[in-house]
Amino acid sequence: MATAYSNTNGYDDFTSESSIFDLSIPALLKLPVNTSLDLFQILDICRCYGDALIENDFEEQRMALCGRLFAGLEVLKVVLTYPLPDYLIEQLTVDEVQSGGYISPLTNDSETLCGYCSALALVLLSQRQPQEQAEQITELLFDMLYVLTEDLKAPRFIRTSEGLAMIEGETLLPVH
Repeated sequence: MATAYSNTNGYDDFTSESSIFDLSIPALLKLPVNTSLDLFQILDICRCYGDALIENDFEEQRMALCGRLFAGLEVLKVVLTYPLPDYLIEQLTVDEVQSGGYISPLTNDSETLCGYCSALALVLLSQRQPQEQAEQITELLFDMLYVLTEDLKAPRFIRTSEGLAMIEGETLLPVH
């Protein structure tokens, strides 16, 4: 783990798929969420909050998780405007396009999907809906986080003889 005097990012100690999704709620609530993290790290943290939120029956913890999820989604909105780092471009690159690849059922705009998730989290934070509706909104938020994750982690680039190109035939831009 990184110390206060280290330039090592302490986040790297618990970002693997096998560990981050197994954290206790108190540990999950302590996860740092800021713009120094990459797109996938923030997305994974938001998914963890969503997973814990849907499985939790304690109101105080649900509100804390929902608040952290909202904050994480707001950070994600900012990070979505940043150019993708080379290592994420590599993760989003394929050698050949698979037929029937992922197509978002709602929109092809990640920023819009993130906004939908953020709005749902804010509605839950208001606590102005009956319990049954809160449960349905929580489930919808969980599903929307899944759609957002699938959208953002879907391949975007293909290797060609000329270099990288967008899968949809557009010129390669440094953003998603």
